[in-house]
Amino acid sequence: MNESAISTEDRHIRTGKFFARLYRYRSLLLKRWWVLLVCAALALGAQFAYLRYTPPVFISVGQMIVSIKLNIQQGAMVTEELSNFLGTQAALMQGAEVVQRARDRVASENPNLLRPVKPVVLTVSVLPKTTIFVLRATGENPEYTKAYLQACMEEYTNLKKQMVARTSDTTIAGLTEQVLRLEPELQKCDVQLQSFLSTNDVTLLEQASGLGVYLTSLYQQLAMAQADADLLETMTLDQNLLLEQGRASAITANPGTALGNGILINAGLAGQSSLLAPNTIGTEYLAIKQQILLYKADRDHYAEYLKPKHPQMVALDREIEKLGRMLDIYRQQSVEQLEAKKGALALRIKNLETQLNERSKENLVVSRKASQYERLKAKSARVQSLYDQLLATLQTLDVNKEINPESVTIYQPATEGFPDESRFKKGMLLAGFLGLGLGLIILIMLDRVDDRMNSFTELEELFDEEVLGQIPRERKNRKNAIIPALEPNDQRHPFVEAYRNLRSSLLYMTSTEPRPRTLLITSSVPGDGKSMTATNLAITMAMGGSRVLLVDADLRKGSLRNRLGVEADTGFSEVFLAGNDWRKAVKPTTVPNLSLLPRGTTTQRSSEFFIGPIMDQFLKDSAAEYDYVLIDTAPVMAADDVTSLAPRVDGVIFVVRAEYTSSRVAHAALNMLYQRKANVLGLVFNSVHVSTGDYYYYYRYQDYHKA
Repeated sequence: MNESAISTEDRHIRTGKFFARLYRYRSLLLKRWWVLLVCAALALGAQFAYLRYTPPVFISVGQMIVSIKLNIQQGAMVTEELSNFLGTQAALMQGAEVVQRARDRVASENPNLLRPVKPVVLTVSVLPKTTIFVLRATGENPEYTKAYLQACMEEYTNLKKQMVARTSDTTIAGLTEQVLRLEPELQKCDVQLQSFLSTNDVTLLEQASGLGVYLTSLYQQLAMAQADADLLETMTLDQNLLLEQGRASAITANPGTALGNGILINAGLAGQSSLLAPNTIGTEYLAIKQQILLYKADRDHYAEYLKPKHPQMVALDREIEKLGRMLDIYRQQSVEQLEAKKGALALRIKNLETQLNERSKENLVVSRKASQYERLKAKSARVQSLYDQLLATLQTLDVNKEINPESVTIYQPATEGFPDESRFKKGMLLAGFLGLGLGLIILIMLDRVDDRMNSFTELEELFDEEVLGQIPRERKNRKNAIIPALEPNDQRHPFVEAYRNLRSSLLYMTSTEPRPRTLLITSSVPGDGKSMTATNLAITMAMGGSRVLLVDADLRKGSLRNRLGVEADTGFSEVFLAGNDWRKAVKPTTVPNLSLLPRGTTTQRSSEFFIGPIMDQFLKDSAAEYDYVLIDTAPVMAADDVTSLAPRVDGVIFVVRAEYTSSRVAHAALNMLYQRKANVLGLVFNSVHVSTGDYYYYYRYQDYHKA
């Protein structure tokens, strides 16, 4: 199985559990809805009595406008943060200082007003998109409530004015202290600046940037001279002479432009006219070398048809030899000139390096003094600017201190106290919700302790046994009425199909082992529907063509004969008591292929009968004469009959009733069966509500069964 299939299966399981839990709560509400009504009624009654016997409450309302910022210059007295302004003002209006001042004010201005037992409650709200505050006072005395609210608004106004005045005084004192502290600092800066100027040349400090430009020029000249020297070191004599010859031509053509591009100019020899002139020795050297090449070419040409001793060949050799001697002389002179050029460049480089070292040291000293001078100037300017700003602010505060702009305005004075009509509605509504909440808590607690299964999903979660079938719930005409057994043309189609499905589960349960033929139907406690299940299963098997014997082995309260409408005075108990032939006690029923062995007379000794040899013989003989023998016994927890009889039959069918059987009790009953080595074939989930999502869809397709 791949991961996608597993995830899909898990999703379906979670969905089934969700709907099962939803149905469980729905069933709980349908059964115990009265718990919610009782809790809500008790809460409403208690709240009504409380409101009935408590004094009435009166409300007085007032409005105030609070500006966000005082209309004074920046940094004057008080500023408010816009993000927290509304909350801050509301907290101040309800603060302990304003409340206490308001109480003292009311007591002093209205001594005749009686102070209420309960303090007046003050609430503050803000109108949307405004700074209008709505103050609401709630109290038992309407006159005191009005006076208290008015006092709160006036005391809040006074508090704001005092805060403004207190803040202004504090600000003025702080600014004065700062001004006094900055005066010595400003004087100290002036003294330091004057002392520095007395020992340093200001003109030299201001020319520090020009010295840096001069150093940059020297660095560029040194780099160019070093490059020309490196070029001369790497060039051959011929390459140097050719370069000079080309440069001489450029100087002749445009002396103004070529002058700055030559190697000699970069070497610092631009002022020497002899070096700027064309190099005649090099020119002659190149010309002679070219003439020798021409003579050699002529000799090679004449050698093709003249002999080496021919006069013309001899004359050419002599001329070549003569020119060779001249070439050696000119080469030696050119080499000497090249070495002179190299020496001149080296001298130029050395001079530039010496100037750079001297100017760098001078520039370092000048730059350090210039930086110190700039720091002193900046510090003095900064202190002076701060000093001027503090003086200006201090003058502004002195002017505005006497001006008391109003930032708080009482927009609407406190109204006359009027009764709070919404108090009763809000109280009753709150009590109703609390009562319903308490009822829900009680229902959830009841559900926690209730271990009864409501759906097939819950049954699968609690039990490992196979579920053979689910029987839908059938309505009864009256409370203790017996649900009629199945009939050949029964119109309760879902009910019939459920038992047919149970029959198929038993017929096709296993393919390797022999099919169980003696079946015992039981449950954990009375009322689970085991007798109805045994009767209808026997009828369904008989309708399928099997010869079925239904045995009423509940010798204490068996009633299968009443379900099948069979008249009998003797039955299963007489077979054991008197040793009669059980075949004579078997009664036919109205259903073809179905016979009934009634209970007979009641007895309390059924357990002794079931463990005796007579029971073994009966099971052997009945299994030989009938295809299936279905035995209905007492519940497991009610008597020991089942645990004595279960190990003797081929299989046990355990009936569990939805919304009735306790899972703990059912597990205990199954454990008792397993201890006796009983073969429990599976469970039958009886009386399942048809509205559960995991039940068969028979009820949705009832039209399919119509004629």
